[in-house]
Amino acid sequence: TGHELGHKKEAFDRWMAKIVLAVVGYGHFFIEHNKGHHRDVATPMDPATSRMGENIYKFSTREVPGAFRRAWGLEEQRLSRRGQSVWSFDNEILQPMVITVVLYTLLLAFFGPKMLVFLPIQMAFGWWQLTSANYIEHYGLLREKMADGRYEHQKPHHSWNSNHIVSNLVLFHLQRHSDH
Repeated sequence: TGHELGHKKEAFDRWMAKIVLAVVGYGHFFIEHNKGHHRDVATPMDPATSRMGENIYKFSTREVPGAFRRAWGLEEQRLSRRGQSVWSFDNEILQPMVITVVLYTLLLAFFGPKMLVFLPIQMAFGWWQLTSANYIEHYGLLREKMADGRYEHQKPHHSWNSNHIVSNLVLFHLQRHSDH
């Protein structure tokens, strides 16, 4: 849901994406996916594109930190162009991060230390879901590098798609990844 809301144009929908992703402490996905992954998909520069022969475990150890680093760099560049500090509240990585900290603090205060068991489990599950989707959607796909050094424009065959009704309903149109 956070993935799809992050593609919307309305401010409310985009904030809802940040909130949904903040629940699992993965708010940087909002920036990395829309501004990094969509630009670099199916190229060696994209940490969210799995390589041919790469297993999901190796991919996740490259994708998770790589996605955060790229998101942070993208926000740093955006804020720098606006003359703002990367540590300002306009940083769209810090916004969901604050929501995560406040939410987890409230859950710990209300339910006690037993949440220290459940919060990391649900966080890891959420991260694994997003990483698994990235792994499957572009596994082994590579855009051709042109003579001028740029990569060919993204095309539907640079994503694995499925047209099944059940996956459409369950995954909020995620199975038609190249459509967005």
